Amino acid sequence: MSVQAQFDQAATNVKKLKSLPSDKDLLELYALYKQATVGDADPSNKPGMLDLKGKAKFEAWTSKKGTSKEDAQKAYIAKVESLIASIGLQ
Repeated sequence: MSVQAQFDQAATNVKKLKSLPSDKDLLELYALYKQATVGDADPSNKPGMLDLKGKAKFEAWTSKKGTSKEDAQKAYIAKVESLIASIGLQ
């Protein structure tokens, strides 16, 4: 199975977790997903100071700057697999 196919399957599986992962895990998933699908975050799209949720997501994504698409996909797959192992699927 290709990395892209594994990534797509992981993206599907993450929606089937028995419970919601922690905020830290959700930010990690978000950042890896965005890096894998969009690439580096655009600093001109940084959310405003009062958008705390948006700012946290943007900062998490920015922390992945320079990570290749394939490396981000592999990290996302590994993260989803660890969450499945600890939380389980529905």
